[in-house]
Parts: sequence; C-alpha cells; structure tokens
Amino acid sequence: MVQSYKKTYKIEDHYDVIMIGSGIGCLSTAAILSKEGKKVLVLERHYTAGGFTHVFKRRGYEWDVGIHYIGEVQRKNSAIRLLFDYITNSKLKWADMGEVYDRVVIGKNKYDFVKGVNNFKNKIVEYFPQEEASIDKYIKLIFSSNKATLKFYMSKMLPGFLDKVLGYFMRREYLKYSNQTTYDVLSKITKNNQLIKVLTAQYGDYGLPPKQSSFAMHASVVKHYFNGGSFPVGGSSRILETIDPVIESSSGTILVNAEVKEVVVKNNTAIGVAMTDGKKFYAKKIVSGVGVFNTYEKLIPSNISKKYNLIKKLNSIRPSVSHGCLYIGLNGSSIDLNLPKNNIWIYPETGSHDQCVYNYLNDINSEFPLVYISFPSSKDPAWDKRYPGKSTIDVITLLPYEVFSKWEGSKWMNRGKEYDDLKEKIAQRLLECLFLQLPNLKDKIDHYELSSPLTTQNFVNYKKGELYGIDHDPGRFNQSFLKPKTQIKNFFLTGQDIVTAGVGGALFSGLLTASALLGKNLISKIKKSKSN
Repeated sequence: MVQSYKKTYKIEDHYDVIMIGSGIGCLSTAAILSKEGKKVLVLERHYTAGGFTHVFKRRGYEWDVGIHYIGEVQRKNSAIRLLFDYITNSKLKWADMGEVYDRVVIGKNKYDFVKGVNNFKNKIVEYFPQEEASIDKYIKLIFSSNKATLKFYMSKMLPGFLDKVLGYFMRREYLKYSNQTTYDVLSKITKNNQLIKVLTAQYGDYGLPPKQSSFAMHASVVKHYFNGGSFPVGGSSRILETIDPVIESSSGTILVNAEVKEVVVKNNTAIGVAMTDGKKFYAKKIVSGVGVFNTYEKLIPSNISKKYNLIKKLNSIRPSVSHGCLYIGLNGSSIDLNLPKNNIWIYPETGSHDQCVYNYLNDINSEFPLVYISFPSSKDPAWDKRYPGKSTIDVITLLPYEVFSKWEGSKWMNRGKEYDDLKEKIAQRLLECLFLQLPNLKDKIDHYELSSPLTTQNFVNYKKGELYGIDHDPGRFNQSFLKPKTQIKNFFLTGQDIVTAGVGGALFSGLLTASALLGKNLISKIKKSKSN
C-alpha cells in the first residue's frame, strides 16, 4: 500500500527489510522478498513512488519519465518477461511496437532497426552491402558477450570465501568483452566509420559514445532489442500499480514523502534508518537503491565510510551523463497526427559520435550530438481511453550539468528568468529537430516543458542529475564493491549501479539482491513459477 509519511499512515510494528528508495531496483527486490514471506517497508523521499518508472501529469496530459521501450518482454519465456511476471503476478501487460523499433537519422540518411536477428542483419546489409562479413562478425560478438553475462552477475551473489575461489573463473569470459571499448571491438571488424556510427546509434540508451563505453554494455543493449521493443499497456505507472499489491500481500508498505537521513549502524551492523525528522525505523536487513554515490556519501555514518574507505572507492567511478527532456502535449490523437510507434535517433551528418559529443560539451550551442524522440501515446494502446483527442512526445538530448550548476540549490519552478530563458532556447532547438522529422506538428502543440539536470537532481536525487547512475566504461565492470552485499553486516545495495543501466538492469538487480540477502539462488524458482 502506498501511503504518505506526511499524512496519517498505518504501518507494522516490525519489518524484516527496509528499502531506501522506490526505483525499479527497490521495487523488484521488495516484491521478490515479499513473495518469500518477508515484510518490507519501502521509504521514498519523493511525493510519488517508482523512480524513473513514475509518471507526472500536467495540463491534462501524462508523461512517462523514464520508460520509453523495453526489449524481450514479448517473448513469454525470456528472463526479463519471467521476472516481470513474477513480481507483478502477471498483471503487467505489454504492447509490441511493431517491426521497426528504432529509426536512425544521420543527416539525410535513414536506417531502420527491425525486430528479429536475421531481419536486423539483412536490413543493415541492405544499407551496407559490402560489409556483410563484418555485420555477421558483429552479431556473433553481440551474442558471445551476452552469453558470458549470467555467470558474471551470478558471481556478485557469492559470499566472500566462494568469491575468492570461483569468482575469477565466473567473471573472466565476460571481462574479455567488458574491458574493451565498443570502438575497440568494432574497429577490428570494419573500417567503415558510417557503419560503426549506425551500429552504435543506441549509445544514448547507456550514455557513452563508442570510444568511451564498454563493449559488454553496448552488446547488452543491442541484444535486448533484437526481438523488438514494447511498452507497458496503461503507461509506466502500471509497473508500480502491479507490484504494490505483491508487496502488500506480505504486510509490506510503501511510504512516500519519507526521506532517510542516515543508516543506523551499531557494531558494524545495519539495524535501521533515521529519518530527516529524527524518527527511526528498525529492521533485520537494510537495502539501499538510491545509487552508490548517494548511499556512501550521504547515508552511511562518516566513521563507517572511513573505516572501509568507501569514499575512496567512489573515486574509481564517475556519474553518468545528464540530460534534458522536452515533454510535449499535442492536440489530436496519435492516429490523427500520424505519429509513429518507433523511436527516432537523430545525429549530425559529419563526425563520429565521440567527436560530436566532444564538440557539444565544449560548446552547447553547437549541433546536438544526439536527439532522441519517443512517442509514448502511440505505443500505449490504452492511451486514447484515458486521454481522447490528445497525444504526447518526449524529445531528449544530452545536457551538461555544469551549464546549470549556477542555479544549484534554487527552488524548482522558481529559478529565475535567466534559467527559464536558457531552457526556452534549448526547447526551441529541440522543437526544430522534431519539426524536421514531422513538419505536420508545427501547429498542433498545446503544451511543452523542458526538464534540466537540476530537475533530475531535485526529483531523483542524483548529485549531478545523472540518468544512468554510474558510467558504463570498461573500468566500471572491474569494481568488486558494486555488488549487493556490502562490508557492513545486514546492509545491501540494489539498483542499476550493481548491474547496468536502464529498467532491465535495475530489475535484475532486485533478483541479485534478494538472492544475496536470503542466501539462496532464486533464479530457478522464478523460472519454474511460469509453469505452475
């Protein structure tokens, strides 16, 4: 049951586990633990639960904040579908986006990503007929990297002594791919820079261009969408709505407007949390899903952080990219306006992804290195029942936090004219990008508003408004502390930082964390649940 800490609420006298945060990592962990009979208390500082899966409503519209498409859920026996079905009791339904899930626009050229591995391969070969051998090698590498994934992440559940014995052997195959950049791998199989640019067009899904990103991360995203993209029927708010009853079934609850100040640690054991108003809650186990930076810099007592060199460990990683999203509301249904279901990725005609990002970060008035356009009202077959005669669009680009840092600490919706003017300038540039693709929309826009990195900082509580937690560079996958079990007894981590970016990564972090917390592998149980 979702309740507000600011209002009269009813909770149990005792909980087995306290979750800090209510993103999909925490919700997944909480639901799995609930199905194991554990009473879970989820504490969320925001006024609504769900993290990047929540929606907001304004001016008669609804926008999904972080969900734009999910792969593999149309395959009923895929790992991600099994896990979603498990934590929602199969109440969450999915709508297929169709044959084309991503359209890549580079200057005047367009490249469609179509579902089905062979279809994808054949389509790319159509665009690059001289590169068939390279494309074959590329797809084989995608599958080889992903084949090594399971053992790598299962190693994160191993207790200390087993990790020392088995961990290296479980990780080494994956590290062959994760320790190389995406460009390192692709440049060995082709010298065609345009092909590399097209194949890495989804780098916005994990935040780093090819010369900086880990190939294993790239491979994970590409494989994830090989069978197409899907969208939750009823919008992303349905994720929380279908998970909440599962948590409640074991007497668990979700409290919003409930900000944790500190984890209570006694004799090197986490025993509870202290709220910002001084109230304390106690439980046998404590789990943080608010990111490792927030957790170790803000929530862990300084003497404990010093004891285990936790802050020093953070120096080996860095926050991921920050972004801005232009939320658009339009007069007219998706059908009336001929809005597509597929996403559109727009890139400059010249220059590699890395060069374009570099140019932009040095001068944000230069061409956007990436513009991503999503059409949520087209993807959701239940949209028209909720909002007849209306539709929505999300337009996303990179926005450096530093450009907005002068307004740090200012109040949301009241940051001053200079800030508003800067946002309006960026919004108009993004609208121009949209109109180049869909000129028929120029007189159909009813409302628009731009989020900035400060918006993300305010609502999601990431230090620099980062979108994907920590960067997915090769070094990230060599950090032994990015796992569920911490050095503090009875204190665990969950969320995208211990797996990978996005809903899928955070979702599976819940499985890893729940397994580590209970001391048993739940993978087989979840697989069997489908047949029961």
